Amino acid sequence: MPKAYVFTRYGGPEAEALVERDRPSPGPGEVLVAVRAAGVNPVDWKQRTGYRRPGGDARPLPAVFGNEVAGVVVETGADVTGFAVGDEVFGNPVDGGYAEFALLPVAVTAHKPAALSFTDAATLPVAAATAYDGVRQLGLPAGATLLVTGAGGGVGVAALQIARDAGLRGIGVASEGKKDFVESLGAVHVPSGPGLAERLRAAAPAGVDGVFDLVGGETLEDAATVLEDPAKLITGADRETVAKLGGSPVERARTAAVLDEVGRLAAEGGLRPFVTRTFPLERAGEALRAVEDGHARGKIVIEVAA
Repeated sequence: MPKAYVFTRYGGPEAEALVERDRPSPGPGEVLVAVRAAGVNPVDWKQRTGYRRPGGDARPLPAVFGNEVAGVVVETGADVTGFAVGDEVFGNPVDGGYAEFALLPVAVTAHKPAALSFTDAATLPVAAATAYDGVRQLGLPAGATLLVTGAGGGVGVAALQIARDAGLRGIGVASEGKKDFVESLGAVHVPSGPGLAERLRAAAPAGVDGVFDLVGGETLEDAATVLEDPAKLITGADRETVAKLGGSPVERARTAAVLDEVGRLAAEGGLRPFVTRTFPLERAGEALRAVEDGHARGKIVIEVAA
């Protein structure tokens, strides 16, 4: 039977397990994919602790980890057009992606460009798509300055590259150890930690035109001090604080069109996924720990054998 990595109850890592389960069957508007790679994101372990997206329902347990995959279509459901068995695709799974097989709704599934590996494509549906949505939401003109907090993580890395591709000047807040990494993305690095507000004023004495926050809390508050227009303040991490500051959460489009666009950017070299570590499905727990510890640079991906 096919394998999947799940959490059997809400809690810590002790709730995780590699299990066998029946092969899923696609419903209307869905495709069944033989998974080749699954991206690992902070939201994965947060869901294990009981976190739910705003407006989201609790998932039946055991629940499969994972919110982004790339693979090969092996079966199509009713009313599916534009996809056929054998197509290489990437997207957001219906009920988890750390598995040998996953269901994808065609509304958030895209064809994988031939120039893009499965491993790189699996990093796009959550992190890169969130970054794309956020940069587009801010709508800054070419030449403007965008400040990104949490710039060393998956979304931050993608946001700085998408901003650069759009002709924006980037400033990235990340730990001192990620200085060279942030600068390699064409951005000015500002070390995170106590005293951030002062360092931001020194790095941007004229202020910034937009802030894309991925940390929340004090970091978000400090970033807001160098921004004149609070309407250009968005966060993917702290809805409560951003509301107090006059900003807003990132508005996710969650469409195949966005996936097509980030796939194009990645295939053409404008968006490099920066996969730094890969793990087999049997070591999915290690992959999660690497992200849950909070020190991962770039993206971590689980690779599933064909």
